[in-house]
Amino acid sequence: MGDPASENSSGHRPAQRSKVPKRTQKAPKADDVISTVTEDSFISFRKKFHFPNDLVMKVPARTDRACFPPSGYVTVYGFSLRVGLRFPPSSELIDILTICGVCLSQFSYRAMSIVMGLIVLFRDRGVVLFSECLSRMGRLFSDAQGRISFRSKWLDIRTRDPSKGWISNFFYVQNDWGLQEKWGKLKELPVPLHIGAEDLLRILKLPDLDALHYEVRYLSRYIDEEYLFKVGLFTQAGRSHAQMLKKSARVPEVVPQKNHSKRLGSEEELVEAQATIKQQKKAQQVLEAENKRLQSVLSEKEAQQLPSAVIEEFKKSYAFKIIIEDHIQEARSHIYDVEVKALEAECAEDGFIRGFMKGVRTVHRKTGAEIEGLTPSQASGDASSDSGGEELESELQRAFALEEDEDDVEIL
Repeated sequence: MGDPASENSSGHRPAQRSKVPKRTQKAPKADDVISTVTEDSFISFRKKFHFPNDLVMKVPARTDRACFPPSGYVTVYGFSLRVGLRFPPSSELIDILTICGVCLSQFSYRAMSIVMGLIVLFRDRGVVLFSECLSRMGRLFSDAQGRISFRSKWLDIRTRDPSKGWISNFFYVQNDWGLQEKWGKLKELPVPLHIGAEDLLRILKLPDLDALHYEVRYLSRYIDEEYLFKVGLFTQAGRSHAQMLKKSARVPEVVPQKNHSKRLGSEEELVEAQATIKQQKKAQQVLEAENKRLQSVLSEKEAQQLPSAVIEEFKKSYAFKIIIEDHIQEARSHIYDVEVKALEAECAEDGFIRGFMKGVRTVHRKTGAEIEGLTPSQASGDASSDSGGEELESELQRAFALEEDEDDVEIL
């Protein structure tokens, strides 16, 4: 009756769905993965990536996670070494991490390979990559887990995919450079308006945008060991043994051997290494001087463009409207205080004269007395020929004298 089919349809299919949940699979988080790095891995790292002998490393325990390194240590992923990270980290990388407020292990494979490639590209062109140029070439952004990547709208930057087990290939390095140790929230780099594509071409000494696109498109070649050694990110390219890097208190002195030729060879290599270090220090000083010069040029350019932009923005602001209103109010107050009050005083004086003349004419009509200096037009009420000043004062006194004489006659 079809029982096996019904059993398969009802019983086995749900079991198959539970075994392969395609949509519920999620990428492991950094705080859920145990490190696979061992002490033997450090030997390989020292030989392959030429770690300094005084670099202190620590193998994570099974309870340790990449997001929470021990105090005084930073987390380092193996893929960061493959894309050019060396110790000590470059000053440009330290500056970018400090401004962004993130730690070294938050950088993804793409972000680390692009930043390190740009650092080497700029150094190869005789300049230093600072954060303003990096933010002009693209944008660092963070995913939901806090891992940092890089995106560029106008540059085609290609990166290779990391290995499958990259998330468990991490270890701890002593933090001697003041880096942030715990994972933090990304602070986006401000995009400088005063740096354009033409400025980048001038800084990198490139002829046109096509050349810039070509350099950035094949940026991965700048993280090869040859370029890292050329720009001074590490000094022992081609050496096969980590103890040949430099002297360190942590490495015991080599016991003198009977074969003096080997000893002479090691001394010659040490002198050669010291000379190389001196040359690279001089090159670094030249790069820093060129970087300061470029920053001063950019600051001057920004200062030239800033006043007009600030004025336009200020005109749109609310404070500008308040200042205009204050000036208008001051002008109105000045007009009122000077012109209106003067006009009021003039009107008051004119009104007093008119009132006085009206009183004189009233006295003249009541008494019929002739007032000296009073013209016929003034007596009839014509205000056009009203006299003022001393003549009016004398007429007023005479009118008052006549009024007193009239009062005396009435009393009698």
